Amino acid sequence: MDDGQKPGRGRRRMWPWLLMALLAWGSMGAWQRLKPLPAGIGVAFPERPAEQVRFVADRTWYDAAGKRHLDQTIFDEVLAMIAQARRLVVADMFLFNDFAGSAEGEDFRPLSRQLTEALLEQKRRHPGLQAVLITDPLNTLYGGLELDHLQRLRGAGVAVVESDLPRLRASNPLWSGLWHLGPRWFGNDSDGGWLPNALGPGRVTLRSYLSLLNFNANHRKTLVVDQGDGWAGLVTSANPHDASSRHGNVALLFQGAAALDLLASERPVAAWSGVALPGPEPAPVKEPEPEGTRLQLLTEGAIRDALVAAIAASGAGDRLDVAVFYLAHRGVIEALEQARARGVMVRVLLDPNRDAFGIEKSGIPNRPVAHELHSAGIEVRWCMTRGEQCHSKLLLRRPAGAGEAEMILGSANFTRRNLDDLNLETSVRLVGPADTPALQEAAAFFEERWNSTPERNTSAPFAAFDDTTLWQRMRYRLMEATGLSTF
Repeated sequence: MDDGQKPGRGRRRMWPWLLMALLAWGSMGAWQRLKPLPAGIGVAFPERPAEQVRFVADRTWYDAAGKRHLDQTIFDEVLAMIAQARRLVVADMFLFNDFAGSAEGEDFRPLSRQLTEALLEQKRRHPGLQAVLITDPLNTLYGGLELDHLQRLRGAGVAVVESDLPRLRASNPLWSGLWHLGPRWFGNDSDGGWLPNALGPGRVTLRSYLSLLNFNANHRKTLVVDQGDGWAGLVTSANPHDASSRHGNVALLFQGAAALDLLASERPVAAWSGVALPGPEPAPVKEPEPEGTRLQLLTEGAIRDALVAAIAASGAGDRLDVAVFYLAHRGVIEALEQARARGVMVRVLLDPNRDAFGIEKSGIPNRPVAHELHSAGIEVRWCMTRGEQCHSKLLLRRPAGAGEAEMILGSANFTRRNLDDLNLETSVRLVGPADTPALQEAAAFFEERWNSTPERNTSAPFAAFDDTTLWQRMRYRLMEATGLSTF
């Protein structure tokens, strides 16, 4: 019988090739998950004396008639900082577009247009100003779209950097192992789209969606500008994204040496795309006054380490307050549960994860996590949201008696993607006497959201969304462990 009469032989010949393909896929996935981090990632900068530190927040609440009220100030501060710059503006912003998805709202603030116009106007007024915008390639659907406001900025001499995300470790190695072997090398085409853009208008290519499945991002939200003879910085959880303009958010403004640390933290990301950021290097390290207020810049995994250390430093009678959009990181959750077991007063304010830009969500990860925290004796409340998000990323530690208070805020959600060196993230840590104005203002912000009233409805009790199922809890744990998630 000849070979044509023996189909089993053909199948046997295929097995070595299939095994080689699976080995290549698995090896590439493992490499992308475990490869060395680029220089400048996951840095805890030195503690600096806090200079001109201010806490600001975007607040959303509802009155007794159900009417939404907004008190949004963060981007007022951003625009004011840009308007006084003369030498340098460096902005790193994750979402910078007017996409709304399925969300509806005539009262969206046109943040993307306002930031664009502010940069263009400052370049017109001061032609020698150097301006750099660093952003995430999600805004162009990974090269599948051309955005008018980015083209206008480039045309005016603003350096626009779309972050080179493949340098980062894989958040979703199961897919990224295959993507790096094939689709990555086909590039993308802003004129060849045939699929609808799930985020906004226009059509994009299949390659855009294949890139999206890597689930990593430059998630930072920062600004550095010259201010007179010195430097000023801002770190926030807020995006210049129109459909995000009703979200609750927090920010910290500061001057001095910490602002130069912030500028230094952006240099590696810009350099990946061949852009050299001007400006001075970080100031020499000087020991802060032992009793003074200190500020520390943190990126990526250093944020996780600071969060866990802050929680571990709390003792019986101390208070830990958390207000965060996503809470899923097992190390942070376990540290909070251990703190509660030590007698720490722990309160956690979470977004109910029920919608995102008009799309209904499953409640994962926050509802399964809230169920676990509540079972451990931790007080949990839900932000009152009606289309918008409780988008803050904030931890406050306050001592029961004498001692220093501590605050960590910024871009990073408390999840594996945000804290384990997979996304680009920036947060700041403020430590000092409990009566430090910025710490007091942050505490007042939390109390205002926690203590809801009929006249100012800001949050709901745990029971309002105590609907998690065993299946949801299993899905959350699997998604957090594997990276097959968008949180």
